[in-house]
Amino acid sequence: MSWGIELWDQFDNLEKHTQWGIDILEKYIKFVKERTEIELSYAKQLRNLSKKYQPKKNSKEEEEYRYTACQAFLATLNEMNDYAGQHELISENMTSQIIVELVRYVQELKQERKSHFHDGRKAQQHIEMCWKQLESSKRRFERDCKEADRAQQYFEKMDADINVTKADVEKARQQAQTRHQMAEDSKTDYSSILQKFNHEQHEYYHTHVPNIFQKIQEMEERRIVRMGESVKTYAELDRQVIPIIGKCLDEIVKAAESIDPKNDSQLVVEAYKSGFEPPGDIEFEDYTQPMKRTVSDNSLSNSRGEGKSELKFGGKSKGKLWPFIKKNKLMSLLTSPHQPPPPPPASASPSAVPNGPQSPKQQKEPLSHRFNEFMTSKPKIHCFRSLKRGGATPEDFSNLPPEQRRKKLQQKVDELNKEIQKEMDQRDAITKMKDVYLKNPQMGDPTSLDHKLAEVSQNIDKLRLETQKFEAWLAEVEGRLPARSDQARRQSGMYEAQNAPSVNNCAQDRESSPDGSYTEEQSQESEVKVLATDFDDEFDDEEPLPAIGTCKALYTFEGQNEGTISVVEGETLYVIEEDKGDGWTRIRRNEDEEGYVPTSYVEVYLDKNAKDC
Repeated sequence: MSWGIELWDQFDNLEKHTQWGIDILEKYIKFVKERTEIELSYAKQLRNLSKKYQPKKNSKEEEEYRYTACQAFLATLNEMNDYAGQHELISENMTSQIIVELVRYVQELKQERKSHFHDGRKAQQHIEMCWKQLESSKRRFERDCKEADRAQQYFEKMDADINVTKADVEKARQQAQTRHQMAEDSKTDYSSILQKFNHEQHEYYHTHVPNIFQKIQEMEERRIVRMGESVKTYAELDRQVIPIIGKCLDEIVKAAESIDPKNDSQLVVEAYKSGFEPPGDIEFEDYTQPMKRTVSDNSLSNSRGEGKSELKFGGKSKGKLWPFIKKNKLMSLLTSPHQPPPPPPASASPSAVPNGPQSPKQQKEPLSHRFNEFMTSKPKIHCFRSLKRGGATPEDFSNLPPEQRRKKLQQKVDELNKEIQKEMDQRDAITKMKDVYLKNPQMGDPTSLDHKLAEVSQNIDKLRLETQKFEAWLAEVEGRLPARSDQARRQSGMYEAQNAPSVNNCAQDRESSPDGSYTEEQSQESEVKVLATDFDDEFDDEEPLPAIGTCKALYTFEGQNEGTISVVEGETLYVIEEDKGDGWTRIRRNEDEEGYVPTSYVEVYLDKNAKDC
């Protein structure tokens, strides 16, 4: 089968068909190009989706991804990112192996097609020119024959006429012979041109046209083969990424199978375990027996040295019973002086007054009223709320439950050890460089590194001191060391007052809760009546309130009433709650000795940083 033989007379149709073939190829190129754009868009959307659900760095959300279920989800996000990369690879390969190649091939194809049809048109023009020459020689031969025939007839006519002279007859005869010669020449020329045309026509239809059409046919077949190869490449490029996509899906399945609910449950325990013991049983309250007050309305107990004082209160509380309030703190709270403080002594020395001034012996409010006032008051805890929102926290994490505090301290120790190791590596590098400079002075001045080396060593010393401090706190929490002494507690309180003012300031806002304990808002807002309960000694382990400053006793004061504390002139104590306007200042001598003294009897030195809340 050959187009030159079968389609020798379909030049125009072949020209249209080959143009249509190129249009189909260009349409296929456009299709693949749009496919690559879709793949890129899909990959971009997948990457954006994966990025959208990735945990933010240094956020609480990032900490939640330690659970196996969240880790499986994170692995899915990462695999989807790789999944998107495979679609980008499809787009890249299709662009380089199909689009670029086919665009170049189409340009070559157009040039080849143009050349073939140019040769075909040239052959057509040649055969048409030969045909015109043949027609021209034929018409000339026909014309010469007619002219010769007319000249012969004229000669015969002149020869038959007796009236015509012999010269005229001879002239007519010569004219006829000339015309006959011209006719013979035209015949010869016509015959020659005819033979040439027949030869050219035979060459055209049996040689030139078949050759040209054969080339066009081969060109068209190559186009079809090339398009078929491109379609196959299109499928293969898609098939190449299937194993990798399958691996991504396998990794997602593997991540799903790695989910361990028991491990996640254990992580929840580690994350939220407080370390406190659950409360004990509540004793039965027999309301059939008449209520017997064991203490007067003026005080909860006659002496601090007596055992537990049983508090009988009526009513029912909707909230918690402040399990972390110290017994002595609660007593100090309930019996804190609400009467005006005594004026300072007239003399500069308390020796003029043998017993020293005492609090006025005024009758206190009923205990139930005082307790109700404490329960229904709403302490200002905006500093605590800001702490929850991410504000400053105590350096030793004393605001956290024991277990959580231990974890935070351990984490801090690990971070400091890493920083120490980093600084030590830097020091070793500087030392080696200094040795190189000493051996090769032309490379640098060794003394120029002394300042940097001293700075790094100083940083290491600071970090080590910091580590020791946190390790001491950690040892205390883990029970490896005994509880801190009073002096250590004072130092810790003063350090916190200097470094965590936003937390210490909260002590100034606890107007209705002098001991600084926090209660639930429901308990604060509910109307609570006095009921009978015991405050066990198990809550005596609470950390004391941080000091907000110091004070110096100007006069001797003997605190004989509950809620007050005795001081000696010149004694230095810690201020844990400043004067609220009632003339009394709350101070502490040690962990177990705190109370109120008249503000006029002491000179207060508040920490400026503690006033920033």
